[in-house]
Amino acid sequence: MSLYVIGIDYGSDSVRALLVDTSSGRELASAVVHYPRWSQGLYCEPGRDQFRQHPQDYLDSLEQVLQALWQQVPAGSSSKVVGLSVDTTGSTPVAINSAGVPLALLPEFAQNPNAMFVLWKDHTAVAEAAEITAAANDYAARGAGPNYLQFIGGIYSSEWYWAKALHVLRQDAAVRAAAYSFVEHCDWITAVLTDTTAPADFVMGRCATGHKMMWHQRWGGFPPNAFFTGIDPVLDGFATRLNADTRTSDQTAGRLCAEWAQRLDLPRGIAIGYGAFDCHMGAVAANVRPGVLTKVMGTSTCDITVASPELLADKPVRGICGQVDGSVLPGMIGLEAGQSAFGDLYAWFRDLLSFPLQLLGQSLTPAALEALQAQIIPALSLEAAKLTPGQTGITALDWVNGRRTPDASQRVAMAISGLKMGSQAPHMFRALVEATAYGSRAITERFREQGVPVDSIVVIGGISKKSPLVMQICADVWNCEIAVLDSEQSCALGAAIFAAVAGGVFPTVAAAQAVMASPVCQTYQPNAVNAAVYDRLYKQYQQLGDFVNTSVAVESQGAV
Repeated sequence: MSLYVIGIDYGSDSVRALLVDTSSGRELASAVVHYPRWSQGLYCEPGRDQFRQHPQDYLDSLEQVLQALWQQVPAGSSSKVVGLSVDTTGSTPVAINSAGVPLALLPEFAQNPNAMFVLWKDHTAVAEAAEITAAANDYAARGAGPNYLQFIGGIYSSEWYWAKALHVLRQDAAVRAAAYSFVEHCDWITAVLTDTTAPADFVMGRCATGHKMMWHQRWGGFPPNAFFTGIDPVLDGFATRLNADTRTSDQTAGRLCAEWAQRLDLPRGIAIGYGAFDCHMGAVAANVRPGVLTKVMGTSTCDITVASPELLADKPVRGICGQVDGSVLPGMIGLEAGQSAFGDLYAWFRDLLSFPLQLLGQSLTPAALEALQAQIIPALSLEAAKLTPGQTGITALDWVNGRRTPDASQRVAMAISGLKMGSQAPHMFRALVEATAYGSRAITERFREQGVPVDSIVVIGGISKKSPLVMQICADVWNCEIAVLDSEQSCALGAAIFAAVAGGVFPTVAAAQAVMASPVCQTYQPNAVNAAVYDRLYKQYQQLGDFVNTSVAVESQGAV
């Protein structure tokens, strides 16, 4: 009998479920469910960079997506499932009480955004991130201990766990009084399925702890309590309540509990693997290995590669989102970088242009309005494809949502230069696409500068399948071949690969990848003429970035 596994992928807008046959790697069925509260825009204030998600959305959508999955396969298929693993966005933490319950699931906090999951792209904690960075540098300079940021790029980000926790604790006295700890989405949902949410039973995965929570084996886990209380006394005790015994995603976190077996129509006791971030598992589906950089292209991007411990030893890689033993593949150092906005930048421009359509919303049905908006980017792409590199004279930055890497900063902003009266929408759109390609090139160059080889690039995610314009410009700007992965659900497929190992079908991740990893469906080759032009234009992008960086630095010092 064929054995099946399930990968669950919690994205920014929806959850996806993928059923895979472990004997062949064939994807048998997939389903998608959008978060209902998130879809209504609840608990978010984009003008303040506040993006929160209700834990009930995660629970309800999980049940619904499995129901949708079973409708696509023969009756009894669920009985063949032997393992399930989950990936999520990150860093996306939530405050829990002493029983391990997210505060927003309690009646008194049900409508309080501070009691909900703080989504990865929530940037309300910019000030707190800067304080943590300064404190880490000062702590090391005083000889009080090591620099706890040395293996996560040297700069703490407002997108990460401790900055978000500190911001919430400072902002909300009621949450501060009730919060026992904070947990990441990928670790919490795994614990829900295994009934191990109680702090005494709770064990976290290596991915979130290493990349976002300052965990490292060199200092035996997390920084000491004194480091955190030196930043703010409200953090007193939070680090000591975290279990430093973290696990890689090939290991079994526990067994599916009776309640969720019934709710998901799955066999009780199947293996549940340790959770991780979506892009890390997506890289596993792409057969990530040393020298191969996997770029997950969606609303933002996440760039993942691995290196041998012997290559990096204890050398910190400056300005990235962490280097963690076992965060991607067991026995390898996982390295993460990325851009805070990729598809989000295109969506921002689409929404900017469609403002008149929104004014007509009362005379249009929601479906008609959505259909009109959906035509904007394809139309822009057709016209932008007719332009040549440098033809418009426009240079743009991709920092509309801050900069994740290289050198995290949510204080920087997007900028556009070279606009004239003759500049048209397709001209600007092409400049934005080029900006995202330049930002991605900066990441690759940083890896190489720091001694991490990048010999080839594999891309996954919706943009890689939907936009030949974006992919060809990326190939030209990066001046290398780009391989596009075939799977439509790469992150969920990576989770399924880990589920197959946790479920005992394969002895190692490599063995599972040999059968289940996705093949390449398409490649893009650089145009040598365009690549030469983009080498020159990339320098203009860097100059514009230097100008914005300098302006932000001067402004932060109160000079303007």
